[in-house]
Amino acid sequence: MSRLESMRRRLTAQIDGLNWAAGEISTLAGDVLELGLGNGRTYDHLRENLPDRRIWVIDRVLKPHPSCIPPAEDFLQGEAEAMLAELAERGAQMSLAHYDFGYGDKARDVEEGARLSPLIAPLMLSGGLVVSQQPLISFEQVRGPDTIDPERYLFYRVP
Repeated sequence: MSRLESMRRRLTAQIDGLNWAAGEISTLAGDVLELGLGNGRTYDHLRENLPDRRIWVIDRVLKPHPSCIPPAEDFLQGEAEAMLAELAERGAQMSLAHYDFGYGDKARDVEEGARLSPLIAPLMLSGGLVVSQQPLISFEQVRGPDTIDPERYLFYRVP
């Protein structure tokens, strides 16, 4: 499979997965957490599909498309560990988290997901969802939408 086809599969899985997750959390209160802003495409999608939710964003740098810059009060710039700790100190509670961190090196990405999972877990409401490209720990993996290969995108329900 070409890298372009692989990218299309990833983006389709991401869209389908986030749309499914938005429906799944519709009865829960709580904010949304975008872990990794990048160009802001996913943030923009979340903002459009969950317009009544506060969307917190964590990233090392702020370099999205100009139309996808989150409000300053919702953007936490810095290393994920410190920013997740800051959210916990603020008492933030999430019904949905989208984990989109990655270096492009599978071993490094898996290690980071394992290291950050215990910092994400306390922010999540019971019944909430974490949607991720990377394997995470401390969460119960569940099956997402049938349109997504379970190896392509991962879904975790918070007990």
